[in-house]
Amino acid sequence: MKIPRITGTIDRRILINYQIDPEVLEAYLPKPFKPKLVKGKGIAGICLIRLKEIRPKGFPKMIGIGSENGAHRIAVEWEENGELKEGVYIPRRDTSSRLNSLAGGRVFPGVHHHAKFTIDEGKGRYQVAFKSEDDTSLSITATETEDWNAESVFDDLSCVSDFFENGSVGYSPENQAGSYDGLELRAFNWKVSLLNVENVHSSFFEDTQVFPEGSVKFDNALLMKDIQHEWIGLKRIKEKA
Repeated sequence: MKIPRITGTIDRRILINYQIDPEVLEAYLPKPFKPKLVKGKGIAGICLIRLKEIRPKGFPKMIGIGSENGAHRIAVEWEENGELKEGVYIPRRDTSSRLNSLAGGRVFPGVHHHAKFTIDEGKGRYQVAFKSEDDTSLSITATETEDWNAESVFDDLSCVSDFFENGSVGYSPENQAGSYDGLELRAFNWKVSLLNVENVHSSFFEDTQVFPEGSVKFDNALLMKDIQHEWIGLKRIKEKA
């Protein structure tokens, strides 16, 4: 039985965001999900999140666990009971925690791949990388900034903040093919700031067999720190024929 509600602290969260041609995402996404567009572009990326004091709600902090995690995300829409919903489809989750990788898809929503994370951060500079046991890899070097990327499809920081706060529901593949675990993030003190990215590498989004050359463009990167939150398990979604 899966834990219905988990609480803790997001110690650090980096959101790396790309513009992606919508027809590429439409071909990749399982039904019922469709890409959510901003000015004609799909939005996808990677969430690098360090969690601490993670535990079932109602349990003391002392039993909580911490971990570094990576989630590849695509902003999506879908219809549920005649109502248009929005959130993210998460095709892949990676974690430094053996417990998360063993329990993912069973106790924790979504399958988690075990990965080795390398972290070097301080004084507003962040170097975060991971490599999973199946060689999926990611790395980013970024510094805190107040400068907005003029080539972004979003108008400003407020717009991109609202976009991701509204897309707080995520679905990811579970162990059973065609079935997707749901998880809602409830952040009690939502606040984002900007990062200037010096370099970024993602073996996932650089796979030209899935994302043809020229179909992916960097848009922006965001930072969140010290966010009190809950994760709430949702009813799974089944793939439609």
